[in-house]
Amino acid sequence: MSAFSEALSVTASGLKAQANRLRVVSENIANADTPGYRRKTVPFEVNNADTALARVETGRVNLDRSELTRIHDPSHPLADATGHYQGSNVDLIIEIADAREAQRSYEANLKMFDQTRQMSTGLMDLLRR
Repeated sequence: MSAFSEALSVTASGLKAQANRLRVVSENIANADTPGYRRKTVPFEVNNADTALARVETGRVNLDRSELTRIHDPSHPLADATGHYQGSNVDLIIEIADAREAQRSYEANLKMFDQTRQMSTGLMDLLRR
């Protein structure tokens, strides 16, 4: 495998991992008001089983086990005898920060992908002369 294709493979794994992370964050944001919803997190893992190159992958999606918020609304269908029900444990500020971080990491991987492609094209142009 050439150095260019290896570099493209590594950046593609980063793009895929950040896209998956962004999907999980968007699910959390979409379900922020869903009663009983637990925030999902996705860990990154390094995969270098087949070559010396380390590729990033996402691990299994985990549920955040922090306490759910107690919301007082006696008219809610899920309210107990005291008028409370369990909301979600999604903090929108954290989710927006995670989304922004994933977006920036995705953009950095995309820029590296583009740089590798430009270098490869430049090398091909030099070899044709």
